[in-house]
Amino acid sequence: MVKLTCVQLLMVAFQATLITMSSAELPYNFYSSSCSNAEETIKNTVYNLIDGNPSIAAALIRMHFHDCFVMGCDASILLDSSNANPQPEKSAIPLAGYEAVDKIKAAVEAVCPLTVSCADVLAFAARDSVSKSAGFSYHVRSGRRDGNVSKAFSVVTNMPSPFFGIEDLVGSFTRKGLNVDDLVALSGAHSIGVAHCSGFTNRLYPEVDTTMDSAYATDLKRTCPAPVRGAPDPVVNNSAVAPTTLSNQFFKNAVARRVLFTSDAALLTRNDTAAKVQENAADSLLWKVRFAASMVKMGNIEVLTGTNGQVRKFCRTINS
Repeated sequence: MVKLTCVQLLMVAFQATLITMSSAELPYNFYSSSCSNAEETIKNTVYNLIDGNPSIAAALIRMHFHDCFVMGCDASILLDSSNANPQPEKSAIPLAGYEAVDKIKAAVEAVCPLTVSCADVLAFAARDSVSKSAGFSYHVRSGRRDGNVSKAFSVVTNMPSPFFGIEDLVGSFTRKGLNVDDLVALSGAHSIGVAHCSGFTNRLYPEVDTTMDSAYATDLKRTCPAPVRGAPDPVVNNSAVAPTTLSNQFFKNAVARRVLFTSDAALLTRNDTAAKVQENAADSLLWKVRFAASMVKMGNIEVLTGTNGQVRKFCRTINS
């Protein structure tokens, strides 16, 4: 078991702060003058939504991740199809949470019309989902603008696949300005939420992947039969333990060989990522520090600021 001292934890937190400060162009408290209660309004709405449906937390965290990895953190993932753009990003991959984002945006529009961007709504909502489901929080930089372009093919070329091995995963994160620390830390979000069987049946059939715990595989097969074209695609919890609590449980699952995706298991196939998995499994506070720093860093990927983009009134459509 790996256990860091308090001094070492403080050093990690300090280094994380330096990383986010040096790489960030966005300020904190961007809306302090224009909409001073924006963050509180978003937080209250997010908390109420999660109280009604705990799965909303995972959906909002995942949506922020998808938004940032595809075209940058510009809310392009939220745009609906239109005559001008029949195949936006959301047509390429099924995501939950769009209705929740509509409600969050409507709440903040009611207090500050055309002020808070949808991209910032996603960043704040992800942070508040972490706070609600994990019991810790972090400061979010803001001032993002909303993009006007959303293309389905961008998802295929930018999103890391659940079938990736470790080198493809590292390369995918590197292209976004993220590193191995971020890759491992952010993977901790797989402690909550659900996954479709099609994302991991390659590890169950025709034979069970030798890197998966056999008893876990047997449990999964009860829900996920061998894939058949046109058959339903059931879902299972990402974690069999505390599936609605964001925590370092993912790393404990990984060490026990009880994770779903090829990409999850791949973290144990390289010495540096495997060591970080072990550290995060052993020390919840260390993972929280790393996760918070990586979320802030991810939220700065290819952002639009100033006069670039716009602030949408409705997140699903570009302003006319």
